[in-house]
Amino acid sequence: MKVGTRLGLGFALVLLFLIAVTAVGIVRMAQIQDRLDHVISVNNVVSRLVVDMRNNVSERVNSLRVLTLIADPADMETDMKRNKELATKYAEFQDKLSAQFAVEATPEEKTLLAAVKEGEAQAMPAIAKASELWLAAKPEEATRVLVKEIRPAQKKWMAALEQLGELEDKMNAQMQVDAASGFASARTFMIAMGLLAVAISVAAALVITRSLQKQLGGEPDYTASIAGAIAGGDLSISINTTGADKNSLVVEMREMRNSLRDIVSQVRTGTETIGTASREIAAGNVDLSSRTEMQASSLEKTASAMDELTSTVKQNADNAREANQLASVASDVAVKGGQVVSEVVDTMSSIDASAKKIVDIIGVIDGIAFQTNILALNAAVEAARAGEQGRGFAVVASEVRNLAQRSAAAAKEIKVLIDDSVEKVGAGTKLVGQAGVTMDEVVTSVRRVTDIMSEIANASQEQSAGIAQVNQSIIEMDSMTQQNAALVEEAAAAAQSLQDQAGELARVVSIFKLVEGEERAAVVAAPAPAAKVAVVKPIKPIAAARAPVKKLAVKATPAPAPAAKPKKVATAAASTAASDEWEEF
Repeated sequence: MKVGTRLGLGFALVLLFLIAVTAVGIVRMAQIQDRLDHVISVNNVVSRLVVDMRNNVSERVNSLRVLTLIADPADMETDMKRNKELATKYAEFQDKLSAQFAVEATPEEKTLLAAVKEGEAQAMPAIAKASELWLAAKPEEATRVLVKEIRPAQKKWMAALEQLGELEDKMNAQMQVDAASGFASARTFMIAMGLLAVAISVAAALVITRSLQKQLGGEPDYTASIAGAIAGGDLSISINTTGADKNSLVVEMREMRNSLRDIVSQVRTGTETIGTASREIAAGNVDLSSRTEMQASSLEKTASAMDELTSTVKQNADNAREANQLASVASDVAVKGGQVVSEVVDTMSSIDASAKKIVDIIGVIDGIAFQTNILALNAAVEAARAGEQGRGFAVVASEVRNLAQRSAAAAKEIKVLIDDSVEKVGAGTKLVGQAGVTMDEVVTSVRRVTDIMSEIANASQEQSAGIAQVNQSIIEMDSMTQQNAALVEEAAAAAQSLQDQAGELARVVSIFKLVEGEERAAVVAAPAPAAKVAVVKPIKPIAAARAPVKKLAVKATPAPAPAAKPKKVATAAASTAASDEWEEF
């Protein structure tokens, strides 16, 4: 249980008894006050009214007795008036008493009040009768009524008032006794509760004190001195736990001192380890800086070689592009020559066909001339038979025969010429066919050369793409080298910061004294060697030869296979992986 809870329970218990005593006292005083108020405002009023009523009755009876001695009617009238006033006052007293009893009254009080009213009821007619007799000047009869009727009724009436007065006195006395009894019981209860509260307070104080001492394990001053020594860094202080509970504050402070001593010892050891590690890191940074410089030098040499290779590949690409263009032009010329030869072959074939048709036509002409000659001969024979009549016809037939002969001779000459032309055209057609075959072979060869030049151009393009990849790799290596240089600088700063932190930590823990007699001297870590940061110049990107190669457009020739696309270098992944590796380093 917490200390605050225990103290709270102890004080709460004392306050509870105090509240109980106060409450009982207040209740008892309230009861006494109620009784006192009842006596003053009720019983005393009733008693005073009863006394007034008794005095009023006595005074009225005495007034009637005085009437027996008065002979003067004027004086008698005065006493009668006085008697009426007393009767009026009595009625007022009785009304007040009835009103009081209507609010609060015991059965006995109500019974006695009824008896008083009954006595009044019996006496008032006799009093009235006597008064009339006195007024009528009959004193003897009035006296007899006074003695025989009024006096017995007065005694009964007065007896009822006496009993009511005695009852009120008795009730007052009883209330006094009750008040005294209540006061005595309240006093006894308050004294008992006060003594009990004192006893319980003493017991609670003892229990709480012993519990606190048990929980502290000693006096608070001793515990405070231990806490002050530990707060001052003295962990070699001796803590006496003899007789202390294993869960007491002193025991826990001893355990805390032991834990702090172990922690400070481990921190000191860790500080030395951190100092050694920072020096090793600094040495590694120096080595890494030198290797970074070597890598930068190698990259510069590689960049120079790649520059020369780029020039050579660029020149090869230019030559391949020019050769490809020439081969393309030659292919176009060869194709055109093949087309011309094809047209010549077609033309020669047409000439050959036309010559054959001419030969046929000449044969027809020759046949016509031969038939004409025969007809002319037959006509000449018939003309000769006709004699002189057919001489003119014979002349005409002779001319026709001459013309037929001349036509036949001309047809033969033309046929000879045509035959010679047909033979020459046939020979030319064969030569043109051979020329067409030769041109086809030339076109095929040119196309093969074009394909080879296209392959050379594609190879040059692939070499250019490969050089671009190598260039990108060199740029990435250069970027990594730059990152390495930056990381070397950061690592140097981190090593210096780590060494500073180790020194600060050693200084902080040096305030603790672990062994008795140990001096508190700050531990200063040895300075780490300064890391030489490599200065690396960024490498300019190599301009790779990416000249486009013009492809040949040859009919009936499959297009050369496109050059294989160079693989994309995963620069981002490589850069990220390299960065992660260096950050881990």
